[in-house]
Amino acid sequence: MTNLDLRALEIFRTVVVEGSISKAATKLNRVQSNISTRIKQLEQQLGKTLFLRQNRRLTLTSDGELLLTYADRLIELSAEASDALNDGEPTGVFRIGAMESTAAARLPSILNEYTEQYPKVQIQLTTGTAGALTKQLLKNEIEIAFIAEPLVHEQLATCPVFDEKLILIAPKSYPPLNDVCEINNKTIVAFEEGCAYRQYLEGWLRDISIVPGSMLSVSSYLAIFACVSAGTGFAVAPQSVLDMVATQNNFNQYPLSGKLSRIKTMMAWRTNYKSAKLESLKALLPIIA
Repeated sequence: MTNLDLRALEIFRTVVVEGSISKAATKLNRVQSNISTRIKQLEQQLGKTLFLRQNRRLTLTSDGELLLTYADRLIELSAEASDALNDGEPTGVFRIGAMESTAAARLPSILNEYTEQYPKVQIQLTTGTAGALTKQLLKNEIEIAFIAEPLVHEQLATCPVFDEKLILIAPKSYPPLNDVCEINNKTIVAFEEGCAYRQYLEGWLRDISIVPGSMLSVSSYLAIFACVSAGTGFAVAPQSVLDMVATQNNFNQYPLSGKLSRIKTMMAWRTNYKSAKLESLKALLPIIA
């Protein structure tokens, strides 16, 4: 068998990640016929069927799953080799994932300084819930992620970088929350399932025997603030995000106590991932105890 072409493996992995030939073609800025041809050539070279094609959907075969594990490792090694041979100067695309709160309140100044120091690096920043970011990290769709604790996984390394203070926010139409039982049966406004702060809030409510009336899932902090201001329900948000927007007169704020008073944001990366991009970013971050 001839040696595998790294570019063919990158195309193969993109098809897997995107879930279809058409989406992979869009991602790679190629025509669909080119992607289809490269996949067929790879299957012919290996003498294996990599995908099952049913109703225009692609599903990895067992051979495809095995190849994907090697493709991930080879592509990562190629990127590491490129970094090492570039005298340690960070270059190339740096795929970073972050919770929306971190992306909005913590990262802008840090990433601005990073791009000024390392202009050869192209940063791609995506946002998502803690659960979604963890999956992306493990699937090698991003190199690093900023995720709220706890984050324990044998394939991930972490370090704490930000300390967040969580604030309970409630409509002004609610009576002063001298007794938290007053939010019993009220609506929670939060991100979709998988959000770390939502999980913290739900756990806190269980601990104090509060049963919410319903759950309203939204996709941004602006939507959360708007819903709380309108009297829809209550929510939690990091103080760092609240400090960014003029919300003081829109709803009441109550600092949470105990284990929810301070939540660490962790920077996470795969344990086998090493690069100059990662090390140079670490140097700009406020690593905390």
